[in-house]
Amino acid sequence: MERSVVAGFLTPAVSAHPNPGGLPGSNVLQQLVDGAEAWALAIALLGAFVGAALWAVASHSHNHQYAARGRMAALVSAAAALVIGAGPGLVNFFQHLGSTAR
Repeated sequence: MERSVVAGFLTPAVSAHPNPGGLPGSNVLQQLVDGAEAWALAIALLGAFVGAALWAVASHSHNHQYAARGRMAALVSAAAALVIGAGPGLVNFFQHLGSTAR
């Protein structure tokens, strides 16, 4: 066990070692996260389809306001899918970055 000096007192160093299987029910939690990610990606895909369809129909009918809203919906849905897909990688990156801090 490492020891560190904080404010003149000798204290044990705090450490954490993430273990996905360390608690009962961890596999169920992983399944819930995987399922929520799948649903979120499906909803983002649906939003992209609806936004692109609105954009196409509104552009064809010369309705610039609805075309802009459809374009925005398609782009926001694409950004949401990007964040959902990159989320686990971002969390792992920042967890690794935080574990290297001393």
